[in-house]
Amino acid sequence: MEKKSQYLELDNLDTQILSILMNDASVPYTEIAKKLVVSGGTIHVRMKKMEELGIIRGSNLIINPQSVGFDICAFLGIYLEKGSQYKTAVEQLKQVKEVVELHYCTGQYSMFAKIICRDTNHLRHVLNEDIQAIKGIARTETIISLEESIKRQISLI
Repeated sequence: MEKKSQYLELDNLDTQILSILMNDASVPYTEIAKKLVVSGGTIHVRMKKMEELGIIRGSNLIINPQSVGFDICAFLGIYLEKGSQYKTAVEQLKQVKEVVELHYCTGQYSMFAKIICRDTNHLRHVLNEDIQAIKGIARTETIISLEESIKRQISLI
């Protein structure tokens, strides 16, 4: 019996389409089609297929948090009292709007979160009142980011 790969195979056209859109998600399908010398319908069909396969999970408008008054980016190592409290803690952390990423991880922490706040007072409030008050969280360690030097998608080409 042949073992199937857990990864979805992308052909060259799929990879080129994704690379263009990962660089700028606002590029119209017609422009992509012209660039890749295929029809607009082909781009549409390929995109639909990749969405259905779960390769594409949507598209987002990305804002600069600092430009709208959110000046603090912090990473939070979260220690749980027991591993069995993970799902409950995740559900409660979903309610904290300042948590923009949350990862279940190996190593020192049970979970690792990225949070965005307006200033240090807002950060202190989120930590003390919202996150550390969650049942099952034993303690946290906060690392404040001074500058984001690299932020990018994976490279497909």
